[in-house]
Amino acid sequence: MASPAYLEPYLQASRRFGAGFGSLLWASPKTQAARFRALVQSCDFNGRVILDAGCGRADLLDFLVARNIRPARYIGIEAIEPMAAAARIKLHPMSTIIRGDFVEDPNLLDQQAETVIFSGSLNTLSKNDFYTVLRAAWDLAGSGVIFNFLSSNALAKSQHLTWHRIEDVTQFARTLTDGIHVDDQYMDGDCTIAMQKSFNSLLEESTTSRRAAACDSTVPEDFPLSLR
Repeated sequence: MASPAYLEPYLQASRRFGAGFGSLLWASPKTQAARFRALVQSCDFNGRVILDAGCGRADLLDFLVARNIRPARYIGIEAIEPMAAAARIKLHPMSTIIRGDFVEDPNLLDQQAETVIFSGSLNTLSKNDFYTVLRAAWDLAGSGVIFNFLSSNALAKSQHLTWHRIEDVTQFARTLTDGIHVDDQYMDGDCTIAMQKSFNSLLEESTTSRRAAACDSTVPEDFPLSLR
């Protein structure tokens, strides 16, 4: 059976690079780290149960531990076997790595996590799948969802990549919660949005995190009707 189109770029990369950095489809470790920093500035992961959906080699957990940020539990979901295997052999004591496709099976996101994270793992999805996955994650997260996405064609020049207007994604987030934070200052063409179920919790975290102003607009016409 043919692989889903959104996984095919990763499968091709893994056949070429194995579990190497090139299989992650990041431009460089520097841009990967910039996105990780934006995630950390949006939420305190210390002591939380976090789900990294599309975790690759669990590089995010390495990033956190190197900065003495220790989740109570880290759960990674990864569809590409060489990546999942590379994450498992790191043997972080608080980590669990699950092999699976959260787009095909959204129930995989039901891991009793407080915070669900998507870093780069939404970039090859269609617009419909992008919003469907975010809504599923929101319904299953205990506290909130944090994700990054391509916000212009500056970084989305390859055919397999999809970008979204910040105004559209922000307005979608506002249909779910008023507790949102938008950061598009760390890299041209990329944006991170944190959605919290408790608006008071978001306000408290903002005292220790640098936050950019949120955008506002109307609900885009291409939203799936079920998500309006």
